Amino acid sequence: MDKSEKLEGYYEKEHPFKEGIAYLRELALKTEAVEDFKWSIPVYTLNNKNVFGICKFKNHFGVWFFNGVFLKDPKKVLENAQEGKTKGMRHWKFLSLDEVDGKAVLGYMKEALDNQKKGLEVKAEKTKKVTIPELLLSELDKDPSLKTAFEKFTPYKQKEFSEYIAEAKQEKTKLRRLGKILPMIKDGIGLNDAYR
Repeated sequence: MDKSEKLEGYYEKEHPFKEGIAYLRELALKTEAVEDFKWSIPVYTLNNKNVFGICKFKNHFGVWFFNGVFLKDPKKVLENAQEGKTKGMRHWKFLSLDEVDGKAVLGYMKEALDNQKKGLEVKAEKTKKVTIPELLLSELDKDPSLKTAFEKFTPYKQKEFSEYIAEAKQEKTKLRRLGKILPMIKDGIGLNDAYR
C-alpha cells in the first residue's frame, strides 16, 4: 500500500471524528505544505521537514505542531503534547467539528510553515551518558551476548530501555518490564521500533 492509499484510508475510515479530520485536511491542503504519511498519521511537511500533523483519538482529534512552541498562540489553545518530555511539539485538541475555527486553524498552520522557513526548530538534545538501572545491569553482566547486543543500540535506544525499567514504581513491574525487553535486546529490536 503506497502513501496515498494510506492517507485516503486514514481519512475514509469510519470514526466519530471523520468529518472533523476531513475539515482539518481541507484547511491543510490550502497551505503550501506537502501531504505525507508518517507514524500512521497524515503529516504535512515543508522541504522534507515535519511541520504539522492531523490526528484522531478516541475522545478528541486535532492538529500536532511539531515546533508549536514557537507559535504565538493568540487563542491560548495549544497544549504541550507530553508535559515533561516534549520540548517543541504542541497540540490543538477538538472534541467536535463545531469547535473548529477554520480561519484560526489555517492561521496557525500558515504561521507554523513560516516558522519552518525561518528555521525555528527545537533541536533534539544529544543523549548524555546512559544510566543503566541495577536490574538491567546485572542481567547484562551475567550474559555477555546480551551485553554485546545492548551495546549495539544507539545511546538513545539504550536510554529508552533504561528509563522503561527505572520509571516503574513497583519491583514486580520492573521485573515484568525486564522480562519483556531482554528478548527484544537479544533480537536487536528497540523498545519503540514498532512506532517509528
